[in-house]
Amino acid sequence: MLQKFGFTQYESQVFEVLTASVEPLDATTVGKYSQVPKSKVYEVLNRLIDKGLLKSSFTNRRKLYTALPLDATIQKLTTEFEANVEELKNKEYTLTQNDDRVWTIQDATTISSVSAELLKSAQSSIYISGWSDDLADHLPLLEKKQEEGVTVELLSVGDMHTKLNEAHILVPDRNHQALERHQLLIIDEKEIVLAGVEHDEWQGIQTQSSPLVKFFTEFFYHDVALTEITKKYEETLKEDDQLQSILMKLRY
Repeated sequence: MLQKFGFTQYESQVFEVLTASVEPLDATTVGKYSQVPKSKVYEVLNRLIDKGLLKSSFTNRRKLYTALPLDATIQKLTTEFEANVEELKNKEYTLTQNDDRVWTIQDATTISSVSAELLKSAQSSIYISGWSDDLADHLPLLEKKQEEGVTVELLSVGDMHTKLNEAHILVPDRNHQALERHQLLIIDEKEIVLAGVEHDEWQGIQTQSSPLVKFFTEFFYHDVALTEITKKYEETLKEDDQLQSILMKLRY
């Protein structure tokens, strides 16, 4: 009977037995008359209780079960059905598409504009790294986003004064061979803008590709870790020529 309303066969069999019985029944008796396997009967009874179709009580150390009156069951199912229909009528359906394409961006002005718009759209987190003079224009917006409750973490190559709680500063060593102009922006761990200078021209990419977003998020924290380790153990590292040589080759 209840199968027509989306219930399982076992649930329907148990409910029919308890509806037909004048007296409350224990689980063993329910299993006997409903032909639901003993290993399943308690599970089925508990599901029907959770769905509000059965009542239970302990009497003389026995747990007894009884069904809601049939009229009450019909009213309950009707009310729930009408509520579901109303929800279905009012629900707005949208198709969320994940754009895995990688878009190229040319010139510094365009990259800065695209980055600014993404910063404005951030809802939960912003991770950004780059050179301090390139990041300076974004700093007021970053601080505003932090005030709004967005997690903002910054890695600056070059000194920078900021109100950000999570600001990591890498002061370049003049012997650092591999430091290049770059900018990495990660928004809500869903979208990135990565840009750098090639032949004196800024070039970049923008993508929502999950593998790339994950990779560059890990790359960002790799750089943060190196920056903090270098700062904390700077004197020790300078005394080790081999480690110093390796660090000077890292891009950060």
